[in-house]
Amino acid sequence: MSSCAVPEIIREATKADYDALLSDEAPAGLRLAATEIAPHQILVMLAGVADDVRPGFSPTSWLIVDGDRLVGLCSIVKPPSDGVVELGYGIAPSERRHGYATKAVAAIAVWARSRPDVTALAAETSPTNAPSQAVLSVNGFQRVGERIDEEDGLVYCWRLDT
Repeated sequence: MSSCAVPEIIREATKADYDALLSDEAPAGLRLAATEIAPHQILVMLAGVADDVRPGFSPTSWLIVDGDRLVGLCSIVKPPSDGVVELGYGIAPSERRHGYATKAVAAIAVWARSRPDVTALAAETSPTNAPSQAVLSVNGFQRVGERIDEEDGLVYCWRLDT
């Protein structure tokens, strides 16, 4: 991470962290939540994106933690373009509704504002995912449009200029 102080809710995810998660183990020094952080195929995809993006941009993803418990993940979902970093995040079902996503996105906004090469954060939500929309709205993201995703159908597009 940069020299900017980033709240303790997030910790940069390493290749070793993804290797542990892909083996159904907790990353070093952490315990897993009672339910899975993400389905295996999503972890494979996120690890692949991290491996692809890491040589040119870092960090690529963060563990969302509460003390020594891993409660979620936040990741860049594709290589940054023109200073825009697109994020995806998820919280283990057993850990939802405790404000972890809101705090993690806030911490990543702090990080983004400390980076001269990051001009904006972007994210997408399902129209039916009101909790995720609230996370973004509370953190200052503006809904800037919508699009049809091949896999997810209609998604709302959000942006936070940094």
